[in-house]
Amino acid sequence: MATEVGIDLGTANVLVYIKGKGIVLNEPSVVAVNRDTDEIMAIGEEARQMLGRTPANITAEKPLKDGVISNYDITERMLQYFIRKTCGSARFFKPTIMVCVPSGVTEVEKRAVREAASQAGGKEVYLMEEPLAAAIGAGLDVTEPDGKMVIDIGGGTTDIAVIALGGIVTSASIKIAGDEFDDSIIRYMRKVHKLYIGERTGEDIKKSIGTAYRREEEVSMECRGRDLVSGLPKNVTITSDEVMEAMEEPLNTICESIHGVLEQTPPELAADISNSGIMLTGGGALLYGIDRKIAERTGMEVKIAEDPKSCVAIGTGKALDELDLLLGDSLNRKGPRYNRR
Repeated sequence: MATEVGIDLGTANVLVYIKGKGIVLNEPSVVAVNRDTDEIMAIGEEARQMLGRTPANITAEKPLKDGVISNYDITERMLQYFIRKTCGSARFFKPTIMVCVPSGVTEVEKRAVREAASQAGGKEVYLMEEPLAAAIGAGLDVTEPDGKMVIDIGGGTTDIAVIALGGIVTSASIKIAGDEFDDSIIRYMRKVHKLYIGERTGEDIKKSIGTAYRREEEVSMECRGRDLVSGLPKNVTITSDEVMEAMEEPLNTICESIHGVLEQTPPELAADISNSGIMLTGGGALLYGIDRKIAERTGMEVKIAEDPKSCVAIGTGKALDELDLLLGDSLNRKGPRYNRR
C-alpha cells in the first residue's frame, strides 16, 4: 500500500509526517557536498555541524533560501534521502506527497517544488500553503466562516494570513524570519563589538538569550569569534538587551506586515480576529517575548501554538487524512488548498 507523506520543506528544517505514524523526521535542511566529485558527504544534522568548518573542497550549504528552492539538484537529492530514510526504498509503492510552500510563491517556484518531490520518489505530489497547514496543525477549524489570523515565522519567510471558510482571504509572505534574526545579530557583533562570528554562533545567541520584548531580568552569554582588529580569537559577553536591539529592525518589519494584512482584512473578519486573537506558529514563535511585542503593536491577544515548530507538518498530515474528500469535492473548497501534479 502506498504511503502518504506530508513534508514541511523549510529553509531551516525539514519535517516529515507519515500518515498513521505522525512526525518521523525533523532535521536541518543542510547538505554537505564535495565540490570536486559532486558527492554528498552529509545531510541534515551531521551536515549542520560542518557549517563554517569545512575544507576548501567541501561546502555545507542550505539548498533552500527565503522559503524557496535555490539549488534544485541538491534539494532533490536531500528530499530523496529523507524520503528513503522515512519510507524505505520500495520501488513498487511510491508515496503520495504533500509539500507546504509559502503563500507568496510564484508558479515557477511551485513547479520546482513539485518536480523536486516527484523526482525524489513521489507518485503524486500536492502543494499546500503554509499558513493554512499551520492553522490546521495548531488546532484551528479553518472551515468555519469566522476569520482566523495565523502568523507562521519560519527560517526564511514569515507568512501572515487571514483564513475563513477553508481559504486564505488576505495574506502576505515576507522574506524576513529566523535567518534574518541571525544575520542581524552577526552584523551587530561586527559593528559594535568588532567581532566576526559565524552563522551557527549567531543562531546559538538567538536561541539562548534572544528576545523581542525586554526581559524582567537581563541575561547574558559569552560568545567566541575573531577580532576584526587584531585578527585573533576573542571572547565577548553579550546581553539580552543588546540582542533585542540587534533584532529590532526585522521584528519591526514583521509587525508592519501584520498591520498591513489587518488593514486589508474585511471588517467582519477583522472583528472575528479581535475576538479570537492571533495564532503564532513556526520556530520564530519560540523567540522570547515575540507574542507580547505583536500584542503591543496590534492591540490584540496573541497565542503561541502548543508545538509551533511542528504545526505545518502536522497540518499537512491532517490534510492527507482528508485527501479523498478534498479530491472528490474540488468545487466546495472547505479544506486545504492543493495543486495536483
